[in-house]
Amino acid sequence: MSVSRREVSLGLVGLSLMGCGGAGPVGSVAAPVLASDEPAPVARADGGYDAWLRGFRARASSKGISQATLDAAFRAAGYLPDVIEKDQTQFQTRRTLEDYIAIAASDARLRIGAEKLRAHGAALGRIEARYGVQKEVVAAIWGMESSYGARRGSTPVISALSTLGYRSRRAAFFEGQLVAALKILQAGDITPARMTGSWAGAMGHTQFIPTTYLAHAVDFTGDGRRDIWADDPSDALASAAHYLAQSGWQKGRLWGVEVRLPSGRDDLVTRPVAEWRARGVTLARGGAVPDHGPATLILPGGAGGPAFLLFGNYRAFRAYNDSMKYALAVGHLSDRLAGGGPLVGSFGTDAQGLTLDERKEVQERLTRAGFDTQGADGVIGDKTTAAIRAYEAARRLPVTGIASKALLLHLRG
Repeated sequence: MSVSRREVSLGLVGLSLMGCGGAGPVGSVAAPVLASDEPAPVARADGGYDAWLRGFRARASSKGISQATLDAAFRAAGYLPDVIEKDQTQFQTRRTLEDYIAIAASDARLRIGAEKLRAHGAALGRIEARYGVQKEVVAAIWGMESSYGARRGSTPVISALSTLGYRSRRAAFFEGQLVAALKILQAGDITPARMTGSWAGAMGHTQFIPTTYLAHAVDFTGDGRRDIWADDPSDALASAAHYLAQSGWQKGRLWGVEVRLPSGRDDLVTRPVAEWRARGVTLARGGAVPDHGPATLILPGGAGGPAFLLFGNYRAFRAYNDSMKYALAVGHLSDRLAGGGPLVGSFGTDAQGLTLDERKEVQERLTRAGFDTQGADGVIGDKTTAAIRAYEAARRLPVTGIASKALLLHLRG
């Protein structure tokens, strides 16, 4: 998808990716993995918004939006100051790829993903048969975008998009999204009251922005509506598969594989798989690299870290969200949901000299000692930092909040 969609999707993908360590890509919001949606923001009177809305209604009418649709959409809509605050303060936390993958394929996300695959296996099987996208891939998208529907967003989309159209730094973009949202309402797919999403207007189980919805959403259940908001996720999951298929997903092919390189070989180019095999590249766990078309070698963690050969389906992930970290994380999550194991390659130690497994051990030992980190994914964020501080204070240690070798040794006793 375009960069604009990636930026908007950070409004909720970041929340769905929050590990027990703390915040995801959008900032420092402490919440447990797969938590439910937060309460909807409250509208506030604003004379400037009212004046902008009068002008917008005329512009929307010229684009084919009926007065009845406008009246229904804005009857309960209003200016949301919280949305502007988030738009002005959002930033993408510099999570490492190791952290991003650890959060994406956390124990909780894998456990719940397996449950969702069982519960919705029949629908996912039909979706795979129609669109050629493996059920685990669709489930991984679902897990990444809304934590399997747990975080679909509770903000009224018309209020959010009109607020952003009025005052955002990207007002023209959001006004275009608002017109698209009104077209969705006018088509009868959803009511204004049920059209909720992230603070930036990403909607439903798969976090489609309105223009993406208009281009790719499908009515898989056959009830005459493309309902990506319903508790039944069928339309949303089929819409995600349809989008991937339209973005070039090739049925029966992999997105990529983790590989082992001959010593010193790090040429980052695209070659036929036969050439990679001839150069001594193997699967990370051993065996010949499968041939799913020309493959590009990348070493996202640098020399010594995990290496991947990426096939054409990787580009379909990048169409959905144009972020290398997102694409690798959702690909790895899909592999884990299909029964694959953790990455073989190691990202090495962090600035404190701890490996991912050692950071997980810190979290596990803190929790057992009564200082709950709300899980153990190895990502050191707000929850873990607070637990470390509380532990240090209780043990009369210097209060640093840092996961260090010294702390791990102290926890081991």
